Amino acid sequence: MEEEEGAEEQQRFSYQQRLKAAVHYTVGCLCAEAASDTQVQLSKQTVAAIAEVTFRQCENFAKDLEMFARHAKRSTINTEDVKLLARRSNSLLKYITEKNEEIAEFNTERKTKKKKKLEAEDKSSVEPAEAGGAEGES
Repeated sequence: MEEEEGAEEQQRFSYQQRLKAAVHYTVGCLCAEAASDTQVQLSKQTVAAIAEVTFRQCENFAKDLEMFARHAKRSTINTEDVKLLARRSNSLLKYITEKNEEIAEFNTERKTKKKKKLEAEDKSSVEPAEAGGAEGES
């Protein structure tokens, strides 16, 4: 039993280390891009500090999102939870709200097209059956 828990803990630690490495790599790329735009160089320690703060902030975001959903008695995080998380940053909240509306509009259009397509298919499949039935009656 303890061996299984130890193996599970080791796997969780390994996964977390891979995530940290991915965040560090991405932050490094973004810092290099920003440095080339502004002609300001950032030390490796600065990039590492930014990566660590970013990773910790993402952990906090994940915990907050989970708690928001749990408070609403849901097991799934939805866009309302994300909006609640972003409520302190007006520009971020505005961006998230706009994107959410775009996605909702796209989904509505897609559902409408799918419904029309199904109705057209149903109508076309009914018409040949009616035509065949009319010929048999003559």
